[in-house]
Amino acid sequence: MLETCNLCGACVPVCPEDALSIEEVKRTKEIDPSEWCGVWVAAEQRHGKIQSSTYELLGAARGVAEKLEVQVTALLLGSDVENPESLLAAGADEVFYIKDENLAHFGLEPYTKIIADLILERKPEIVLGAATFIGRSLLPRIAVRVHAGLTADCTGLDVDTEKRLLLQTRPAFGGNIMATIICPQHRPQMATVRPKVMKPLDEPYDSNGTVTEVSVDSLSNRVKFLEFVADDTSQINIAEADIIVTGGRGLQDPKNFALIEELAGLLGSAVGASRAAVDAGWINYSHQVGQTGRTVSPKLYIAVGVSGAIQHLVGMQSSDFIIAVNKDPNAPIFKVADVGIVGDLFEVVPKLIEEIKRRKET
Repeated sequence: MLETCNLCGACVPVCPEDALSIEEVKRTKEIDPSEWCGVWVAAEQRHGKIQSSTYELLGAARGVAEKLEVQVTALLLGSDVENPESLLAAGADEVFYIKDENLAHFGLEPYTKIIADLILERKPEIVLGAATFIGRSLLPRIAVRVHAGLTADCTGLDVDTEKRLLLQTRPAFGGNIMATIICPQHRPQMATVRPKVMKPLDEPYDSNGTVTEVSVDSLSNRVKFLEFVADDTSQINIAEADIIVTGGRGLQDPKNFALIEELAGLLGSAVGASRAAVDAGWINYSHQVGQTGRTVSPKLYIAVGVSGAIQHLVGMQSSDFIIAVNKDPNAPIFKVADVGIVGDLFEVVPKLIEEIKRRKET
């Protein structure tokens, strides 16, 4: 069936189980925002381990909640999850732990029902999730269930304290502008946030909260989990790497990525690439950094021959320290770089490699 988008009026397909009855639609149109309170974070776990994106979200949620003077609640679904108390130290005032062996692996159907039911029962004004493959599939379906607004792939969050509106910033029009979106008429206000653009709290949060196990009714799931097949690639995951060396169109030829790989190998780092390099077929998409690739936030980011289009900057500008090498002194990458080297990469990079080798030998 189809549902009309609240923002653009377009009809979009909706799973029949997620469709609202006429009575429910009438109810949602009569929402009193003052009845909704609190910031919720949908915690993400895989194989019993809480993901780093959850701690980033809790750090962002803490800032929003303090401006609104409300509590932060983390929702954790799973079975035998390691150290759920860590969510309290990361910024949560309370944790609802829905523990069931049938929730050990992500299932869209049961996860949606559980979270949507809790939202309608307890009425949080804001619900956040990570823009991972789990969050991107889960939160839109929940939004349909509760008839809420949802902004996807946010890179910034703030709040209008007077109107109690979540200010959700994300790239628009191919990354050429940054749009700030609000949801004034529906609750909760929902957003997915790109991993690595928010920072976890610097210090453990002094929470007096507890982890409360919440029981649920019998779970139905039409999808049966068979097995998990791990990615056996030996490459370093750029999303989790502390150091990334990225090559761009300035390399001129795919064979010149050997320079990037050699430098990365000496530094024990991951290899990244700009969209232009990936589109040209020089390297696999899994290495792409930017709006349409991976968002990264390493301790050190080295951009070689990357001009710095806004789509790329969105994906790496939160890195702790950025070094850029480009022969164009006006390249946009220099606006975000901590150290900029204006020069021919084919002269600069070999000298860097030579110097690193020399220091390793001494």
